[in-house]
Amino acid sequence: MRKEGATPQPRPFASVSGVISSAFGIGFLPAAPGTWASLATLPLGWLIAEAGGSLALAGAALIVCLISVIASDLVVRRLGVQDPQAIVVDEVAGQLLTLSLAPLTWQGFLAAFLAFRVFDIVKPWPASWADRDLDGGLGVMMDDMFAGAYGALIVFAASWLGWL
Repeated sequence: MRKEGATPQPRPFASVSGVISSAFGIGFLPAAPGTWASLATLPLGWLIAEAGGSLALAGAALIVCLISVIASDLVVRRLGVQDPQAIVVDEVAGQLLTLSLAPLTWQGFLAAFLAFRVFDIVKPWPASWADRDLDGGLGVMMDDMFAGAYGALIVFAASWLGWL
């Protein structure tokens, strides 16, 4: 029950946009929620790849990205904080993008996971630019999409060279 005159506290994650942006609560794990979100994406990616291949994975990454730009933007505006740690749906989209060019083997998926995490942490340009200069949901998502693209290219090259 609310006291007379008390201002209700915003609960930005207690909404559909909060559930989406936290990847159904993964973002609230106490340690390394982005890594957990990337790991949780692997079985989903495997199912998508089995059903529709690389194109389906790339399409899923794009769909997740588009929905998540909106969801993350709503949460960022409610919180007044750019890219809060609990928003991890960007890792889901970026990991799906990296998986889109990985061979459908455990080695390919492990390489895709590691490549995406490295590029997400290091943030080579233009990921660093997106992380620093873009605001709102677009800023939350784009650095991870760039990291996902870099990861996809590295995994594709490793596969093409016969390393995977």
